[in-house]
Amino acid sequence: MTPGDNGASTPEDDDPFGYLYADGQARGAQPPSGGYGYPNSVSRVRTVGERQYGQQQGPQGQQAAPTQQGAYGQPNAYYQAPETLPGGVPAGSRPGPPVPARRGPNTKGLLIGAVAVVAAVVIGIGIAMINGNSDDDGKPGSDVAASPAQSQSHSPSPSSSASAPSGELPKADASGLQLAGGATKASDVKGAQAAGGVYVGGLETVGSSVTWTVDGIPEDGVYTLLARFDNPGDDQSMTLTINGEKFGGGMNLGNFTGQDDPENAWTETFAYPSLKKGSNTISLSCQTGDKCNVLLDQFRLKKGKVGRG
Repeated sequence: MTPGDNGASTPEDDDPFGYLYADGQARGAQPPSGGYGYPNSVSRVRTVGERQYGQQQGPQGQQAAPTQQGAYGQPNAYYQAPETLPGGVPAGSRPGPPVPARRGPNTKGLLIGAVAVVAAVVIGIGIAMINGNSDDDGKPGSDVAASPAQSQSHSPSPSSSASAPSGELPKADASGLQLAGGATKASDVKGAQAAGGVYVGGLETVGSSVTWTVDGIPEDGVYTLLARFDNPGDDQSMTLTINGEKFGGGMNLGNFTGQDDPENAWTETFAYPSLKKGSNTISLSCQTGDKCNVLLDQFRLKKGKVGRG
């Protein structure tokens, strides 16, 4: 038996390496299309770097198109973890420590800061308002003003001064003031408003006078002096002296009621003297040329020129 002529289709003729010999080549032996000369071998020879993970292999010598990677954060069906490969994760490819998550803005701290700012503004406004109210007290034009302390004597002696309660100007009964000359106290005629209905008469004698030393004048200025008197007859006039100086043409004591009955002839007259702050002396006297036949009941003061009432 000679090589290449051993009969047809015997198993030993299936030499996978027959293509390497001349007689095998003469019989038409061909190199196998599989890997390493074995028929139907599943091994495939590939160029270095040709095989890629996550790709399907096509026919021999062809590479299937890579599969599309899944959405971000979703698992990839074709991904092969490096630790499952022979030899484990490459030395230079080990994952580093986890990156800490980035924190958002500190909203709690911002809220606390905003509340603190609002509280500081409210406190500042409150302090400013308190200081503003306290600065107005006692200044000109404010509702609160200091008044001089004043008092009134209900039973003044002839040499004492008369003054009024706090906030009021003084007034006095004529019978409680300093009397001189022929001036005397009386109470025969009804209608006097002085305490006990006592008034001053006997003023028709020259040299008779009633003097009022008044304290508590709040400031310099013009005041209204009112005198309550009784005159049922002709018009009369007496000399008015302020702090030792004669004032004007005298005090007019006319019969303003037109009554001839003394009990119905009580009325008031007034003058506008200038007074100084503090103590002042007011005198009504009968001098030569005066007509003094009247009865004096009371004196009182008002600030400014206000007249009777």
